[in-house]
Amino acid sequence: MKRPLSVALRCALSLSALALPLAAAAQASGERPEVASAAAKLKADVVGWRRDFHQNPELSNREERTAAKVAEHLRKLGLKPRTGIAKHGVVAIIEGGKPGPKIALRADMDALPVTEQVDLPFASKATATYRGETVGVMHACGHDAHTGILLGVADALVAMKKDLPGQVMLIFQPAEEGAPGNEEGGASLMLKDGLFKDYQPEAVFGLHVFSTLNAGQLGVRGGPLMAASDRFSIKIKGRQTHGSAPWAGIDPIVAAADVIGSAQTIVSRRTNIAKLPAVVSFGAIKGGIRYNIIPDDVEMVGTIRTFDEGMRQAIFKDLKNVAEHVSAAHGATAEAQVPDQDGNPVTYNDPALTARMLPSLKAVAGDANVVEMPLLMGAEDFSYYAKEVPAMFFFVGATEKGVDPTTAPSNHSPKFKLDESSLDLGLRAMLQVTLDYLNAPKAG
Repeated sequence: MKRPLSVALRCALSLSALALPLAAAAQASGERPEVASAAAKLKADVVGWRRDFHQNPELSNREERTAAKVAEHLRKLGLKPRTGIAKHGVVAIIEGGKPGPKIALRADMDALPVTEQVDLPFASKATATYRGETVGVMHACGHDAHTGILLGVADALVAMKKDLPGQVMLIFQPAEEGAPGNEEGGASLMLKDGLFKDYQPEAVFGLHVFSTLNAGQLGVRGGPLMAASDRFSIKIKGRQTHGSAPWAGIDPIVAAADVIGSAQTIVSRRTNIAKLPAVVSFGAIKGGIRYNIIPDDVEMVGTIRTFDEGMRQAIFKDLKNVAEHVSAAHGATAEAQVPDQDGNPVTYNDPALTARMLPSLKAVAGDANVVEMPLLMGAEDFSYYAKEVPAMFFFVGATEKGVDPTTAPSNHSPKFKLDESSLDLGLRAMLQVTLDYLNAPKAG
């Protein structure tokens, strides 16, 4: 992140004020006719692509078929895609016929280890191996929609490239949900593999379908938008003994329970959540195999979510301290890896860029349908691109109109159901943002 969060928050709070004159301009200009025309022509194609990807989902770092389909279509458009970036990433550049800015557009391609529970003719029946177990695979987060939308944007831009100013990089990214095991993947590996080495965009844009908004709505926020996400693992070592004689060993289960309880005070008592929110959650605990045997050890994993780098580092230190010292109080020892791998930074929307593009979102959805998002504890590895260049990430409502989005099945749920009208809005929004940015008069 290129600026302190205190400044970022002030910028975010000023977004509404900055956007007022721009919003008036959006009402006057409205949606570009070429956007409406392209969306009408491509509507059925985007739905078809999305359904194909939905029916054939692939886990992170395993997106072979998806990447092949994407690359094949880009070649049909006359583009020359680069493949194999960060394992299965696909990148192509559309060269406009006129001089202009360089920008990048990103879509993620991977699915989740979730067994689908939605009754659709194109529902996923796929299975795969994840952490040694056979699991269902589902596009429970909507990445199938993102990939279909960006393919549609590619079609539209190629059709008008003679009159297009500048260049557009299309990024079809694998492993946004996180690489499995000890593998590398996702946005960080895309950049490590040289994504922006020879092509340095001056802005990058991304979108995400989101269950907490109804179809027809778009959501955005300047400044910090989504939390930094870090994973931790703690192994508590005791000494095995019979359950009838706990005094003859050291019980790591009791120690683990005490660690979990004490860790709750890190946020509630040692973190200034009046400044910004934070979360420490334990997601899994494993220890023992039989009802009457106290085991040698217990393993726990969980997640930390923060918006401030100082708070992030303090929580790392506090959790490690709690794990080691509470375990020691029980006579046990703790191996605490906090964090146990590189996490995602805060997803940060450049405030000036967000204010500049807000009229583009309002032009396609209408003023009343563009809402300011709250701070979200979810995370996104789009944040890595936003650390490199000014970025804007926005949300597209996915829940059917008339259904309460606060109670609808959320992203990552086996019952997550996308209203396919969001595909049309997502396509129009991304295309409008792209064309408005590329065609804007150069400042100065």
